[in-house]
Amino acid sequence: MDRQLPIDRDDDGIRLDRWFKRHYPALTHGRLEKLLRTGQVRLDGKRVKSSDRVAVGQALRLPPLVTEGGLAEKPRPAAPVMPGSLQDYVLYMDSSVIVLNKPPGLATQGGSGLTKHVDGMLDTLMYDKSQRPRLVHRLDRDTSGVLVIARTVPAAAALSKSLASRDASKIYWAITKGVPATKRGTIKAALLKEGGHGPHGRDEKMTVRDSDESKHAISDYMVLGEAGEEFAWVAVKPVTGRTHQIRVHLDFLGTPIVGDFKYGGADAKGTGMIADKLHLHARCIDIAHPDGGRLQVTAPLPPHMRESFEALGFDPDAEPKMFSFKPKPDPKKPAFGDKKFAAAKPGAAKSAVKKPRPRKPGVSPKAGAKKKSVGKMRPRKS
Repeated sequence: MDRQLPIDRDDDGIRLDRWFKRHYPALTHGRLEKLLRTGQVRLDGKRVKSSDRVAVGQALRLPPLVTEGGLAEKPRPAAPVMPGSLQDYVLYMDSSVIVLNKPPGLATQGGSGLTKHVDGMLDTLMYDKSQRPRLVHRLDRDTSGVLVIARTVPAAAALSKSLASRDASKIYWAITKGVPATKRGTIKAALLKEGGHGPHGRDEKMTVRDSDESKHAISDYMVLGEAGEEFAWVAVKPVTGRTHQIRVHLDFLGTPIVGDFKYGGADAKGTGMIADKLHLHARCIDIAHPDGGRLQVTAPLPPHMRESFEALGFDPDAEPKMFSFKPKPDPKKPAFGDKKFAAAKPGAAKSAVKKPRPRKPGVSPKAGAKKKSVGKMRPRKS
């Protein structure tokens, strides 16, 4: 007897052949096409093609050959699972999205010589779902902070679309060696990938270069605190998303990130209680939620950055006003996210407009820049 199966929310929008691949992996494509041609598989009572897309609420009629084991299914090989769990790093979770606070030193995806990475551990985040979560963006291996994971195919598509259309705001915190001369501005410096770094050129490195092959790169930044002239607490909002963009742009200002020896060399070395680890953290994100509204999540600093903040007199739990951001309107549903993890509403700092000091080419100052202060370590008022 034929069986009716409803299309659930997790499968909304996928192709029919992908639906069968997911739920009946032993059914070959050729066999599926024969069932479709002969009308044995129907969607809402109508004939359907393998390329047609299914929608939540529709019903598939399947013959006994498929539903009663007539396919002689072979055991489906399980995806390789790496030891360890990501559950300890979960900041926020709902039916569509998981947000992690990725620790430094854990790569987002696999690569040459890597034995442990987020992508290889996503099975530990399946919980009640029958499908594996999906990455929608990445962080550098030594960068910590907010990492958004999609729990369903529709959620992955929606989040990827938001990132591609720039309907998202990501803010990073860094400690730099030296204080930028212009306290608030926009860095516009095109980036080009250099070849020949590491075995077979795998260890990619970017450089600022204006050429036909370069990709434009834009980063907004502002200094939130200063420790004399030696260190600064800097917030950065990348407008574009190039490889190593923030690291290269801050080094371009002459103030490399502490611990970033790839771009800052010996100048990036910490002193005293400041560890020689990369001091770059994805602090918060504001992105359109796949189910409507906004998802706003803030990630606490990793231990080595928290210790450096306290040693330099900066407040690691501060919520300073930083960058303005106008998300695309979506009145369908209220914003998502536990208030405990919600980022403070962004806004521009209020201060008098002063004539900017001479600056490096490629750095555009903004209203609200303050003159550099030297001496007592204190966070900059916002």
